[in-house]
Amino acid sequence: MARALRALAQLMGWSSVAIGLFHVALGNAAIPGAGSAGATVDSWGRFMGASFAGYGLAWLWAARQRPIPALAVRWLAGVFLLGGVGRLISLAVHGWPQWFQIVLAAIELGLPPVFFWLADAEERAPRGDAEARTVPAG
Repeated sequence: MARALRALAQLMGWSSVAIGLFHVALGNAAIPGAGSAGATVDSWGRFMGASFAGYGLAWLWAARQRPIPALAVRWLAGVFLLGGVGRLISLAVHGWPQWFQIVLAAIELGLPPVFFWLADAEERAPRGDAEARTVPAG
């Protein structure tokens, strides 16, 4: 389970950085159905892209720790879940979005429980032989 946590955290980090930079570079063109949304939405989307890239860097930082800090995983997964809840609110207020946004909402609502379940997997995992050795008292 610890290996799955590390792999998922790295995947989350690298994909978030890539998606964020994609939005910074392309602005409205990166959002299906928002190509003609105007300068304000383009500016907001590029800013949010940079924020999402930073979110990805936080995942990568967590994935590089030994052990991966469960508290960081829970907070980062919670932020991702909040994004999915935001999509549900948008659906309730404005109706169904473009199909790809529905796929993203499913990921944003489905993946956080997996992270919550795995969050302390590495902290609970037995340490390797070198780490488990203790210095005898005396």
